[in-house]
Amino acid sequence: MRNGYADLPLHGGKAPKWLFERMKKLAREITLAIVIQYGTDEFLRRISDPIWFQSFGCVLGFDWHSSGVTTTVTGALAEGLKNDEMDLGIFFAGGKGRRALHTSEDIALWGEKGILSLQTVKEFQHTSRLVAKVDSVALQDGYKLYHHFFVFTKDKKWAIVQQGMKGDTKRARRYHWISEQVKSFVSDPHSGIAKTSRSKETVLNLVDGEIPETRTKITEIAKEKPEIVLKEAKYLKMPAHHPVLRTDFNEKYLTKVLNKTHELKPENFENLLLVKGLGEKTLRALSLLVHLIYNSPLSFKDPALFSFTHGGKDGYPFPVERDTYDRSIAILKEAVNKAKVGEYEKLRALKRLYKFTSQ
Repeated sequence: MRNGYADLPLHGGKAPKWLFERMKKLAREITLAIVIQYGTDEFLRRISDPIWFQSFGCVLGFDWHSSGVTTTVTGALAEGLKNDEMDLGIFFAGGKGRRALHTSEDIALWGEKGILSLQTVKEFQHTSRLVAKVDSVALQDGYKLYHHFFVFTKDKKWAIVQQGMKGDTKRARRYHWISEQVKSFVSDPHSGIAKTSRSKETVLNLVDGEIPETRTKITEIAKEKPEIVLKEAKYLKMPAHHPVLRTDFNEKYLTKVLNKTHELKPENFENLLLVKGLGEKTLRALSLLVHLIYNSPLSFKDPALFSFTHGGKDGYPFPVERDTYDRSIAILKEAVNKAKVGEYEKLRALKRLYKFTSQ
């Protein structure tokens, strides 16, 4: 797969009201056209594709090279389709900042409305928390999450768009997930990650598919009595060849977290990630211990598939994969051609007629 390049610097502010109102209408019509023409599964695939997502933002008229395209596009979708979820079969939860923190409550509300069963509500809430923990703790790339957008359908399929920021470099990074591609939440789970420059990031990647034994060892050591783990930690020297792992072993805090993991005894790495209080430093410490005691490999490969850097005034992302990119263009072009306010009812009538005549 080839990398393409465009620019996504970290921008503050928000879209002006006159523009956002138009974005909501156009986002609604394009989404309706895609769902009617291709189905809800295809919409999930599109929104989980970083290049298509960026192109969608361009079509809506937002600043193509701004990190704000993520929050603005997802906001336009949620607002524009607010009264169409039931008919369309696509539902939204979460968003930027505080909205991200209320994703579980949003999912529960859809359950109260009869859209989801109690079991599915619990499954989606678990998925939401786990995905956020993977991108904030298990994938340590220096970006702090501030946006979490959960999209799902009635048949339990979902896609998630998250974004993190690195304030000191004024960069942003977007993480895309889709249920149909997730075989494991902790082993190469992403459908794509869009980063903001060609510069090499310092990354500790504990969800690399090539280090399953390391994840197992980390889980095992987390179950040990804290005094045993801390005794080992005191005799370890921090290696100089992987700066990302330099951390001071805060014995007081480590003891607190290790007491909890020892008591809970998580069955696997997924469950370990969900232990309350377990963050980047604790997981780095456990990773280092496992690496040095058992010689278990660590991964420093950045899983970002798409990289973005400065482009011209009218620039746009270059193709990542020709067939995928061409299909994205074709779908957007057809959707835009049909995306005229009022066309929705006409498209629905034609679809009903097609179903009737094909029986």
